[in-house]
Amino acid sequence: MKKEEDGTSNRELYALLHVSPEASDEEIRKAYPTENFQRICQAYEILSDETKRQIYDIYGMEGLTSGLELGPKLNKAEEVKEELERLRRRREEEKTSAQFQPSGVILAQLSVPSFLAGHGIMRAMSMNSEIQSQISKNNVVAVGGTLAVKGNNGDAAANAVFRHQLSSVSSIEIMASAGLHGLIGLQTTRQLSRHASATMGLAISLRDGSINLSNSWNRQLSTTSNGSIELILGSDSSVAVGWRKKEQKMAAAGEIRIGTSAIGAVARYTRRFSSKSHGRISGKLGSGALELEIGGGRKISNFSTVRMLYTIGIQGIYWKLELHRGAQKLVVPIFLTRHFNLGFATGAFLIPTSLYLMLKSLVFKPYYRKREKEQALENMEQTRAQVQEAKAAAEKAQQLLQNVANRKRNKQSEMGGLVIIEAVYGSPNALKSINNPEEKKDELASQIMDVTLPLNFLVTDSGQLKLHEGVKKSGIMGFCDPCPDETKKLYVKYTYGGNRYETP
Repeated sequence: MKKEEDGTSNRELYALLHVSPEASDEEIRKAYPTENFQRICQAYEILSDETKRQIYDIYGMEGLTSGLELGPKLNKAEEVKEELERLRRRREEEKTSAQFQPSGVILAQLSVPSFLAGHGIMRAMSMNSEIQSQISKNNVVAVGGTLAVKGNNGDAAANAVFRHQLSSVSSIEIMASAGLHGLIGLQTTRQLSRHASATMGLAISLRDGSINLSNSWNRQLSTTSNGSIELILGSDSSVAVGWRKKEQKMAAAGEIRIGTSAIGAVARYTRRFSSKSHGRISGKLGSGALELEIGGGRKISNFSTVRMLYTIGIQGIYWKLELHRGAQKLVVPIFLTRHFNLGFATGAFLIPTSLYLMLKSLVFKPYYRKREKEQALENMEQTRAQVQEAKAAAEKAQQLLQNVANRKRNKQSEMGGLVIIEAVYGSPNALKSINNPEEKKDELASQIMDVTLPLNFLVTDSGQLKLHEGVKKSGIMGFCDPCPDETKKLYVKYTYGGNRYETP
C-alpha cells in the first residue's frame, strides 16, 4: 500500500485561495478576495471551519457533499464546556486552598500502667491548631492556639504571625505569643544565592524579659540534599549542624546540637517500599535522651496515612499510633512500662508487628483486592458500553460510505489498482487468533472491527490509500477504538496490479 504524502487531490480549494495546506487561519482570512465570488465563498466557508477543513483534508469534496462526519459524534461543544468547567473548579479550589490553609495536631498520651493501677488511661492531652491565610500578594497572616492538659493542670497559648515578602529574595516575620511561653519576636529571611539562604531572629520572653538571638544558614548540597547551621544565643544557648536528603525511594535527616544545658544528636531514615507503604527508623542520643524508634506507615487514601511506631529508651517503652489527614495529625503515644525487660521489650515489638502482618494478610489485602476487582469490573462494564456505542456510530457511518466505497472498489478493480479485500482494526492478540476455531468468537469480536469499507472509501482515483497524518485511526470516518487504553493494529488484505498482498 502507498501512503500519499504530496498528492495533488483534495488541494483545489487551497489553490483557489492561493494558500498552502499548512496555512494558518489568519493567512486564509487575508487570502479572501472578491473575484469568483460564489466559488471562493465556498472555499472560505470550508477552510475557515476547523471541522469542515479536516473532513475536506481527509475525504475531499465528496466527503463534505455526502454529509460525512469526522468519526463518531463526540458532542464536542458539550465536552469542551464540561472540561472548561472542570478546570475552572480546580483553579478555584487551588486558589482557595492557597489562601486558606488550616493545620493542627492532637496529641493524646495514654498510659497502660496508670490504667492497670485504676487511675485512668489518659495521661495527658494537647491540641494545637493554626490557620494561615494569604491576605494579599505579599502578605500572609497565621493565627493559632495551643491547649494542654496533664493531670489536674492545664495551660493555653495563643499565637499570631504576620509575614511580609519584601522582595523576591527576602521576607520579614513579626510574631507574638501569649500564655504558655509568651513572647514577641522578629525574624527575617534572605536568599543569599541560588543555593543558600540565611535567617536571623530576635525574641523577647514576656515571662522573664530574657532575649534570644538566633541565626541559621541553609545550603543546598546537591539536587537531593541540603545542610544547615543554627546558632542560638540567650538563656539556653546552643549551636546545631543538620543535614537532610530526600530521594524518590528514601529520605534521611540528622542533627548534632551542643548547648549550655544539653548535648545530643538525632537521626532519622525513611524507606519507601511502594507508593503506599514505608518504613522508618530513628534514634536520639544525648545527655538527657537515649531512644530508638522503629515502625512504618501505609497510605489508606489519597489524603490519609496511618503509622505505627515502637519506641524504646531510658524513659520507657512506648507504642505510638499516628493518623495523618492532609495537614491534620492525630498522635497517640501509649506508654507501656518504665522498666526495661528484654522479654517484655521483645514481645512489645513482636506482638503489634505480628498482628499487623496477620491483618494485612487476612483482612487488608483481601479487602483491597476485592475493591480493585470490583472497580476493574465496573470500569470494564463502562468501557464495554462506550465501545458498543462507538461501534454502533461507526457502523452507521459506514452505511453512508457504502455507495461511494463500492464505486471506488469497482473502478480500481477494473483498472487493476488498489482494492481492499479485507481490513480489520483492533487488538493485536485478537487479530492473531481470529482464524483459530478454538478461540471464543464473541470475545474476539468485541476487540476488533471490520473497516474494509472505510479504507476502500479512502483510496484515491490514482490508486493510493491516504491515511491523514493529523488524525488517529479511531477518528477516521467508519472507525472506532474497540479496545481503549490498549495497543491497536490495522490488518489489511489487498490486491494491486493483479497481485495479492497482506500487511504483516
